[in-house]
Amino acid sequence: MELGRPTLPPLTYTMFCLRYEAECRSRRGFRGGPVRLTEERWADLLEVNGLVNLSVVPAPNHLGLDGEAWSINPDRGDCNDYAVSKRHELLQRGWPARALLLSEVIVSSGEHHLVLLVRTRSGDLVLDNLASEIKLWSRVPYRWVRVQMPSSNQLWSTIDRGKV
Repeated sequence: MELGRPTLPPLTYTMFCLRYEAECRSRRGFRGGPVRLTEERWADLLEVNGLVNLSVVPAPNHLGLDGEAWSINPDRGDCNDYAVSKRHELLQRGWPARALLLSEVIVSSGEHHLVLLVRTRSGDLVLDNLASEIKLWSRVPYRWVRVQMPSSNQLWSTIDRGKV
């Protein structure tokens, strides 16, 4: 996946960062790019994706921005809660923030949806609450809108459509 021009993060992400400062704090220095996908890291991805997908009961937000509050490991939640919970759990396991990027996509119904994009040397992988299987970003049926930049959690980028 090729990143495009810088863009603003979702407003709800900014609100999340006010609530969970530690999750959004800049990490010291940017070293390296995508991570090497070892057997241990693949096991982490499978376990975290499965555990979070099973532990959060789907509860769609029908109130729009007024009802949106991204939460880590809630009992009930929507796609945003799943994505930030998966990122949180992988950070707790020692994964580098540069490889764990929240990403906004549009699903076939036209709704905006948040997934976790994991950048590996084997390809960018998608952890999604709508699917139990972890897939390459190019194999999910979504239109990509914006993604966190690997160099800074606070900066987001469009997706270079010419490289999709």
